[in-house]
Amino acid sequence: DIEGTTSSIHFVHEVLFPYAAKNLPEFVRNNHAKPEVNSALQDVAALANIALNDIEALIAQLLRWISDDQKVTPLKSLQGLVWEHGYRNGDYKAHIYADALTALQAWHQQGIDLYVYSSGSVYAQKLFFEFNEGGDLRRFFKGYFDTVTGAKREVESYQKIQQVIGKPASEILFLSDIVEELEAAAAAGMHTAWLQRDTAEIEHTPRHLCVASFADIELTRWDTH
Repeated sequence: DIEGTTSSIHFVHEVLFPYAAKNLPEFVRNNHAKPEVNSALQDVAALANIALNDIEALIAQLLRWISDDQKVTPLKSLQGLVWEHGYRNGDYKAHIYADALTALQAWHQQGIDLYVYSSGSVYAQKLFFEFNEGGDLRRFFKGYFDTVTGAKREVESYQKIQQVIGKPASEILFLSDIVEELEAAAAAGMHTAWLQRDTAEIEHTPRHLCVASFADIELTRWDTH
């Protein structure tokens, strides 16, 4: 997971989301005919029962979804395109926790396959790790998953991910700050680690490893070889 796990929730909610809300209307007006934008708008129109040529109504719907923090796939796709402009324009860089950066570097060097599963689009995920405070981190990751795979609190999503990765679920560790996501991953047979950042006291559960930092994760605890 990204938000709240590798990276601060505050960066997403106080930088990325406001930037998208402010810039999305003009972006859609100026770029609605471009194939990647038009494709997402077709999905918005179908989901909201709005005419594709009613650009202002489509924009209003997108802004409502942003306001309601809805994990709607075409919105995520358009947000990613808007965020790309911000990244490439140097308006901001994506945040990463120092302990997450250290662990990702170490695990990558150890030959461990790393994947991302986030509600943000795969496109937005790649931008996030390309234009990052820690540098271009895309080299660490073998693959990316988003809500096209399925909702993050559904067991079937993790079963699909396991099939794509091609390893037994018992050899996969999923990290998130959202316990409902961990429950779904565990039900699919994966190991789990619950990141509890910015909390005064760790809440423990026998079902998940509970940590405040990537530094507290020791992968050998699951080594069955």
